Amino acid sequence: MSTMKYIQLEPRGDIAIIKINRPEALNAVNIDVIAELSRTVDIVGADDGIRAVIITGVGERAFCAGADIAYMVNIDPIKAEKYASSAQAVLNKIEILEKPVIAAVNGPAAGAGCNLALACDIRIASTAASFTESFIKVGLNPDWGGTYFLPRLVTPNKACELFFLGETITAQEAARLNIVNKVVAPEDLESATLQLAERLRAAPPIALAAAKQAVYASEAHDLETMLRNETEAQLRCFESDDCHEGVRAFLEKREPHFTGH
Repeated sequence: MSTMKYIQLEPRGDIAIIKINRPEALNAVNIDVIAELSRTVDIVGADDGIRAVIITGVGERAFCAGADIAYMVNIDPIKAEKYASSAQAVLNKIEILEKPVIAAVNGPAAGAGCNLALACDIRIASTAASFTESFIKVGLNPDWGGTYFLPRLVTPNKACELFFLGETITAQEAARLNIVNKVVAPEDLESATLQLAERLRAAPPIALAAAKQAVYASEAHDLETMLRNETEAQLRCFESDDCHEGVRAFLEKREPHFTGH
C-alpha cells in the first residue's frame, strides 16, 4: 500500500486501485492531493505488471467533492495557476496512460471530482453516486477538463444545461445521458468494478493501448488520418507475441494468455 498521505495505492495482483483519501473533507482536492495523484499515476504507468487501474474515493460519503473550498478561498493568482496546471497534467497523464482506467464512483462527484471521473475511460457508479458540474454555483468556469470531456459524452445543449445550471443528477440519469457505463448497488460497486478490471487486465495490452489512443485521437483527426493510424497500429499488433497467441488460441479453441509482448 502507498505511504502517501492523501492517496492510497492498493495493488490487487496486476490491478491497481487508486483511492483519494480525505474522507473527512469528502475527498476534496487541493494542491497536495493533486501532487500525490500525479505521482501515483506515474507509478502505475511505469509498472509493466499493472494491467488495469481503478480510481475511487475512500469512505461512503463521496467520490470527490471537487476542489477544497477552504484551500481555494484564499488562493493567490500564482498558486491558482499552479493548481490549474497541476490538475491539467494529471488529466493528460490519465488520457495517455497505456492502460484502461475505470472510475468507481462511490458517492457524489462534484466539480473537479465530476470531471476527474469523466477523465477515466469507463465509469461505474453506485446508486449513491451523483454528478454535479457545480462551478457556476461559486462563480467559476468549469475546469479539470470538463469543457472537453462532457460535450463528448452528451449533446452540446445538455452540456450547456449542466454547466449553466450546476444541477445535480443521479447516477441513473448519468447513465441515461451516457456519462456512466453502469449503475450498481453500493454494496456491489467494488465487485462489479473488479470484475470489469479483471476482464480488461486479461486483454492484450498492446492492442488495448492502441485502441485507447485511437478513441481519443479520433476527435482531432479526419477519417484518412485515422485509417492510416489504424494500419500502423495494426502492423504493430501483428508483430506482437500476443497476436500470435490470440490466433493460436482461436484455432485451438481455448482462452488466450496475453503477456504484453
